[in-house]
Amino acid sequence: MTEKQALLRGLPSVDRLMQLAEVEGMMAGYGRSLTLEALRFALDDTRQAILAGNGRLPTEQEIAQTAQEWLANLLAPTLQPVINATGVIVHTNLGRAPLSQAALKAVQETASSYSTLEFDLDSGKRGSRSVHAEHLLARLTGTEAATAVNNNASAVLLMLMALCQGREVIISRGQLVEIGGGFRVPDVMEQSGAHLVEVGTTNRTHLRDYENAITENTAAILVAHHSNYKIIGFTTEPSLAELAALAHKHNILLLYDQGSGALLDTAPYGIEPEPTVLDGLEAGCDVVCFSGDKLLGGPQAGMLCGRADLIGAIKRHPLARAVRADKMALAALSATLELYLTDKALTEIPVWRMIARPLAEIEADAERWAAHLQKEGIAARVVDGRSTVGGGSLPGTSIPTKLVAIEQANAEKLAANLRETAVPVIGRIQDNLLLIDPRTVLAEQETLLLAALEKLLRET
Repeated sequence: MTEKQALLRGLPSVDRLMQLAEVEGMMAGYGRSLTLEALRFALDDTRQAILAGNGRLPTEQEIAQTAQEWLANLLAPTLQPVINATGVIVHTNLGRAPLSQAALKAVQETASSYSTLEFDLDSGKRGSRSVHAEHLLARLTGTEAATAVNNNASAVLLMLMALCQGREVIISRGQLVEIGGGFRVPDVMEQSGAHLVEVGTTNRTHLRDYENAITENTAAILVAHHSNYKIIGFTTEPSLAELAALAHKHNILLLYDQGSGALLDTAPYGIEPEPTVLDGLEAGCDVVCFSGDKLLGGPQAGMLCGRADLIGAIKRHPLARAVRADKMALAALSATLELYLTDKALTEIPVWRMIARPLAEIEADAERWAAHLQKEGIAARVVDGRSTVGGGSLPGTSIPTKLVAIEQANAEKLAANLRETAVPVIGRIQDNLLLIDPRTVLAEQETLLLAALEKLLRET
């Protein structure tokens, strides 16, 4: 008998491994079926190592440990919380806007029990899910009617299909944009069944360009806000008010993809003014659509506000059911809108709290964190920096912040290690410094952040 054969014959059976206390615990946590699969994997992995000449006969406990690690890796969540230390407030790759405590409470209460999602308590009969957020949205924007769907891309598509299918929609060439994930305005217009009519040039589109393009088959003018790009220099484009007057003169619609969902003025916080949803409605737009999880600071959703007859047509369209918002989004959206209506947005909606946070407060946090790390023998100092809004909003605009700069021989390696901590920390690298921006670190995550930094930096 060869050494390999002897080692293979020494491997325990699955039945024997199932008698181990460790495996009984695994079955309690993972169930019998998955535990059996894990044990078979561990035995096969050991068998292959022995056949390759790289193995030894492990103990039964070691085999059980291999099975445990396989199970942990199999079921490790791919969607998990992180600490956003990048200074990008609405970070698209990190889930955009974190929800307020009020929104979280509403989601938990709605999701953990039955609800009046589509039930009318007064009549005891079937109701409509549209009542849960839409009346708040209409009141907040001062518009005739509103509706919510699952995201703004759906809102644009639904709006065009319901109001413009088979007819022409005029748009400036300077607004035929692509945003994250390959979402292109021309492609959406094509899918909607509307016929795209391009006018003007990339940098200059005049009112007369729109007017010259209007025909008997024109349904609308579409304006896509420059939410994630800028055209600077020799540029011009008509105002929304001018386009509204032109559209209504020819009895066609003005549709506005506002995008960011800004309901508050950004200018008081040192940020370039962002056109708000209310600006679009006051200018005379017939329908305005926007996101719920950008500057609105709520859940992923797409909102449409405007004329009651148009919103009614949108809600009746067959696609509306396919892209409707679910009960958790509606609960979070309602709670978020209520914070605006009760003047609590700046203090309770995380996105706006970060935007409005005084520089002195951020500097105090940065100084305290740097001093704490220095006491642990870590090379850290406070430096000037800039935070950005992000999320396809206010391109090229940033606001002053204070950063904790950590010096390491290999900042990239440190950043990679931080991404592997229990709650991953996402910072940014510049000039071989790891930069931590307190503006986007949630207050309840401060202890986790400092503990992760201390642990890793002590080990290096």
